[in-house]
Amino acid sequence: MTVYHFVGIKGTGMSALAQILHDMKYIVQGSDVEKRFFTQRALEERGIPIFPFSRENIRPGCTVIAGNAFADTHEEIQAAHELGVPVIRYHRFLGDFLQKFTSVAVTGAHGKTSTTGLLAHVMQGAKPTSYLIGDGTGKGVEGSQYFVFEACEYRRHFLSYFPDYAIMTNIDFDHPDYFANIDDVFAAFQEMAMQVKKGIIACGDDEYLQKIQAKVPVLFYGFGDDNDFQARNIVKTTEGTSFDVFVRNTFFASFEIPRFGDHNVLNALAVIALCHYEEIDVRIIQERLKTFQGVKRRFSEKEIGDQILIDDYAHHPREIVATLDAARQKYPNREIVAIFQPHTYTRTQTFLQEFAESLQQADQVYLCDIFGSAREHQGQLSIYDLQAKIPHARLITEDDTSVLKQHARAVLVFMGAGDIQKFQEAYEQTVHS
Repeated sequence: MTVYHFVGIKGTGMSALAQILHDMKYIVQGSDVEKRFFTQRALEERGIPIFPFSRENIRPGCTVIAGNAFADTHEEIQAAHELGVPVIRYHRFLGDFLQKFTSVAVTGAHGKTSTTGLLAHVMQGAKPTSYLIGDGTGKGVEGSQYFVFEACEYRRHFLSYFPDYAIMTNIDFDHPDYFANIDDVFAAFQEMAMQVKKGIIACGDDEYLQKIQAKVPVLFYGFGDDNDFQARNIVKTTEGTSFDVFVRNTFFASFEIPRFGDHNVLNALAVIALCHYEEIDVRIIQERLKTFQGVKRRFSEKEIGDQILIDDYAHHPREIVATLDAARQKYPNREIVAIFQPHTYTRTQTFLQEFAESLQQADQVYLCDIFGSAREHQGQLSIYDLQAKIPHARLITEDDTSVLKQHARAVLVFMGAGDIQKFQEAYEQTVHS
């Protein structure tokens, strides 16, 4: 029996793929650094072995699946080459694997993870569905008809995939360490669109997605009148959001979601459009939309004393606006406090003004030091450059978060793609101590 060995098994995509293969009765193991990551819990629950990096992990009979963060010079990848063991990059392996199913790629600059999670949750109610979500969640269902997965545009990784369907949520300039500008991002999505085999579900309110060319039908969804699938009569409450869906100007059905903000209505519309195209019973769609619990690190809430703490992955100005809007809808009468950790120097530099403007939608802003990526450890920029652009913004460190206690009954929104959770954990300890 082949043993699938994952180099960098704690990565979000890698962890999810390892879970899927394990669920489908393949033999799976992996290696990574000693540091604990939130992605490893699901691996441990399944009893998937996780080893420290070592050449000794690689044996004849292995197939090595290598994470994108690790170069060919990595000791385990070198050992595999010396032994003549196959080495397949994560996105290449996934591209081959998904050919066994009716596959749905979910892509876009923002909203991928939430939409993938929602689509998987809804489709499971109708047909056996396996899924891979970018928050480190994966599930392999034997006999699956559908495979729903998150497809990332970074470094054009999604060009390894030839899915049956693609949902495209939006096109926006991000990953400035790789993409030159918005036109470069658009070119990547355009290339991806030509690889889709059955149909594309795209947000018609996005000016770039309106220009997408494809060999397959493109269905548009959104708030605008020109969309094939349009949300109307939107009612927002502190419990969630309800809306009617019109398909080409004809009433289709009413839906409600226990979620907040326009972006969640759009994510639900994308799911409704795909399910309608695949002829999934509308009652199943309605029921499943109501019971979706969300995905990790996307508006994850907890109550501590009289405060609400929200953990969110928002790391781009548009995502910050969406998250703060959602917090305002759910908690209209509370102070909204943003605690933000910028992720990567290149992104902070590129969007410095936009970050400042988006954060000012909060009542008070606290800034954590910039989190550098594995590819860059520091830049010319510092957190003081962002602080200077936001009136009354204050700096906060992991060692002293007690200043947040003064915001009685507030909603504290911890945002970032680095290790912002450490600040929240530190604060929770000060409250309990």
